[in-house]
Amino acid sequence: MADLYNPLTYHNLMAGLAMHFAQRPRQSLETVEEVEGPGVYALFYAGGFRAYSVISGEEKPIYVGKAVPPGPRKGKGVNVSSPALRQRLQQHAKSVRDAENLNLADFTHKHMAIEPVWITLAERFLIEQYGPVWNLCLDGFGNHAPGSGRSNTRSWWDTLHPGRSWAANLSGRDPAEAEDKVVSFLNEG
Repeated sequence: MADLYNPLTYHNLMAGLAMHFAQRPRQSLETVEEVEGPGVYALFYAGGFRAYSVISGEEKPIYVGKAVPPGPRKGKGVNVSSPALRQRLQQHAKSVRDAENLNLADFTHKHMAIEPVWITLAERFLIEQYGPVWNLCLDGFGNHAPGSGRSNTRSWWDTLHPGRSWAANLSGRDPAEAEDKVVSFLNEG
């Protein structure tokens, strides 16, 4: 029996998305005012923080995320002209600026506006494709200040990159252990 090509298999959908995403231009994370729509993005690092030396300046993102427009969770129509991507990138830029040992000028990003129904799947594809350290090893970068009743332990990201005011009040972890986790993860990948 012939081996028929199916463009809608998980693998073929992922390959198509990865190809289109790879062609997107990298832009500074310092200026994201022109970014529009909902979609996915990746952050890239090109600085001198020792633990990230393996990926610094490479095409391997340090973080992949999604920006979903408001509305669908509550059964409302989707606002595709929402500034969801811009707002999420601005939040990340603030987290990097707040970190005592990172420099915003060392970060670039790629983004791609996507039909909202595909956003979550696209984020999953990109995480599988690139294996970003801040997604798979050093959790907490995308966190917001925890509400009452939530964990009071500082995330691994905030342990390695202190500076966000709300995270300073959380119980600590060992920064050396956080750095060892990152180095081990990146050297295995």
